[in-house]
Amino acid sequence: MKLHLANTRNSHAFTAYGPGYLAVNGIRYEHSLLVFPDINPEKWPITAFTELSAAHAAALLEQKPEIIVFGTGPRQQMPGQELLRALAGSGTGFEVMATAAGCRTFNILAAEGRRVLGAMLLP
Repeated sequence: MKLHLANTRNSHAFTAYGPGYLAVNGIRYEHSLLVFPDINPEKWPITAFTELSAAHAAALLEQKPEIIVFGTGPRQQMPGQELLRALAGSGTGFEVMATAAGCRTFNILAAEGRRVLGAMLLP
């Protein structure tokens, strides 16, 4: 599915997604991504949401996001207790949803000027 935004010149936004890929500002990626509106997308070496631990959460929180949007793949998955504890005590908001919904949510929050981190597994 293609997504459209009026202006992505000064920020990164998801512009498409589909089975096995994500696109940010028209550039296609075939691996999981970490995306901030103002920092170039970065490969995320996570391939399954169940791999995430408190150590992964700590690494994400070092970037000081206001909110983290986790895209869990084709279907929404619930985080494990270790990840929940690490995030809940951080003061950073987080949402967990299927990657397609995560891409749309990231774009909305980024357009609002929020310091959002998209942590997206491939849909």
